[in-house]
Amino acid sequence: MKTIEVDDELYRYIASHTQHIGESASDILRRMLKVAASQPEQQAAAGAAVKAPQPVPTAAARPATPARDRVRAMRELMLSDEYAEQKKAVNRFMLILSTLYKLDEKAFHEATESLHGRTRVYFAGDEQTLLKNGNQTKPKHIPGTPYWVITNTNTGRKCGMVEHIMQSMQFPTELIEKVCGTI
Repeated sequence: MKTIEVDDELYRYIASHTQHIGESASDILRRMLKVAASQPEQQAAAGAAVKAPQPVPTAAARPATPARDRVRAMRELMLSDEYAEQKKAVNRFMLILSTLYKLDEKAFHEATESLHGRTRVYFAGDEQTLLKNGNQTKPKHIPGTPYWVITNTNTGRKCGMVEHIMQSMQFPTELIEKVCGTI
């Protein structure tokens, strides 16, 4: 498999055509371009699917929220009185992050793991890590999560963080734009 780089606009366009969670960019492009996988690739994919180990459910494990329910939950947050009552962008930002974490802890972790600035760490498991990696970061604990986030960024940067997380969690582009537009 080869890796290609695409600009953000094209990436959002491709991601907006996702039909189910976990669908790869290759699958999306094949469907859009009406290109079938070659026979060896189909056999390899089929073999990989058969050989893939199945996770063992534990009492602590919660099933991932179906995509439709996740979208509904974000729309409900945007319409909620609690969200509407927030006068500051930072408070809306914190509510969004808290909700995204509750919807899919693992996907949130994966999305925030790679999210950082040139000199700053944006998310961490403790306040000290954020304080060590930047001046005037004003870390805040994200309610209901084990995460801390820097809050001394402009609204555009906060929107960028939310956009990255939601794209990584495979939310529809139009919902990402609506959510970012309310911060």
